[in-house]
Amino acid sequence: MRIRNRWIILFASVIANLCIGSAYAWSVYQKPLIDLFGFTTSEANLAYTLSLSITPFAMILSGKIQAAIGSRKTLTIGGIVFGAGIFLVGFTTGIAVLYLTYGVLGGIGIGLIYGCTVPNAVKWFPDRRGLAGGVIAGGFGFGSFLFAPLSASIISTSGVLAAFQIVGIAYVVIVVCASLVVSAPPADYKPEGWIPPTPVAGNSSASLTTIGMLKTVKFWMLWIMYTIGCVAGLMIIGHASPIGQEKIGLTPETAAGAVAILAVANTVGRLLWGAISDWIGRYNALILMYAVTGAVLFLLNSAGSYMMFIISIMGIALCFGGFLGVFPSITADNFGTLHLGINYGAMFTAYGLAAFVGPRLAAAIRESSGDYSSAFIIASFMSIAGILLTAFMSLAAKKKALVAKSSE
Repeated sequence: MRIRNRWIILFASVIANLCIGSAYAWSVYQKPLIDLFGFTTSEANLAYTLSLSITPFAMILSGKIQAAIGSRKTLTIGGIVFGAGIFLVGFTTGIAVLYLTYGVLGGIGIGLIYGCTVPNAVKWFPDRRGLAGGVIAGGFGFGSFLFAPLSASIISTSGVLAAFQIVGIAYVVIVVCASLVVSAPPADYKPEGWIPPTPVAGNSSASLTTIGMLKTVKFWMLWIMYTIGCVAGLMIIGHASPIGQEKIGLTPETAAGAVAILAVANTVGRLLWGAISDWIGRYNALILMYAVTGAVLFLLNSAGSYMMFIISIMGIALCFGGFLGVFPSITADNFGTLHLGINYGAMFTAYGLAAFVGPRLAAAIRESSGDYSSAFIIASFMSIAGILLTAFMSLAAKKKALVAKSSE
C-alpha cells in the first residue's frame, strides 16, 4: 500500500480549517447585522453561540461518518454544509433565518470539518502529537486573520448580506479542493525510523472506547478544565470588535484589524503551546496558560489605550489557541488514538459549553451594566480554578505512576 505524504495531508487540512476559522471573525459581522435588522446584542450574538455550541456534537457525528465512509468524503460533505450555511445567511430576513443558517448549518459544517481534520492529523503524527494538534488547530485560529479584514472590506462596499454570499461560495470551493488530497493513515501507522515510547506505568486507559472514557473521573476533570480554558477566549473573540469600539473608541475598520491581530495570536498559541507541551508536559503547559489568561484579563479590564487593548486580547488569544492545540494530544495521551475521532468530539463538548457561557455572559453583563468589566473579572477567577484543578490532576498522575512503578 502506497503511503501518502503526511505533510501534504496536514497542509490540506490546515487549508480547510482556515475556512471554518472564519467563525472567529463573527464580531466583524455582528454590528452590521444589528444595524441592518435592529437585533439586540444578545439576539445577534446567539447565532455565533449557537454555531459553536453545535460544533462539538457535529464532531462526534463526524467521527462516526469518517469511520464509515473515510476522511475525504467526510471533509467534502463538511465543506458543502458549511459553505451553504454561510451562503444562505446572505438571504436572511429575520433572526430565525440567521439562527438556522449561520447557527445550525454553520455549526454542523464546522464540526464535520474539524472533527475530521484534527484526529486525522494526530493519527498521522504519533511522533509529534502536540505539534500536529497545534498546527491543525492553528489553521482554525488563523482563519479570522484572513477573513476578518476581507469581510469588513466587502461589507463596506457591498453590504453584510453580500459578504456572506461571496465567502460562502469560496468556502465550498476551497474545502472540497482540499479534501481531494486527504486520507486516513493505515492501521497502526508508524513514521519511518520512529520507535513508539514505552506505555506510561499505571495508564490503563490507553485504548478506551468513548463509553469507557465517559465512565472515568479523569475524563470529566479534563472536560471541566477544557471548559474553563475556552470561556475567556470565546468571550473575547465573540465581542472583540465592539469591546474595542466601546472601551477604546476604535473605528469599525480599526477594530476589524484588532480582530485580525487576535487571530494571529490565536494561531501562534496553537503552534507554540502544542510544541511547548511536548517539551515540558501537558499539565505544566496548561498551568502556564491559565496563569497568563487570568493576568491579562485583569489588564484588559483596566485597558485605556489601543496598545494595552491589543496586548490584552493577544495574551488571551495566545492561551485560548493553546488550549485548542493541546487538548487533542491530551485526549490521545489519556485515551488512545483508536477511537480518537469520536473521543475528541466528546471532549470538545466542553468547548460547546464554553461557547454558550462565555459570549452570553459577556452580552448579558454588557446589557445590564453598560460595560464588560464584570465578565472579565469572572473569567479571571475561573482561570485560577483551572490552575488548581490542573495541579491536582498533575499530582494524581504522578502518584499513580509511582505506585504502579513500585509494584512492578
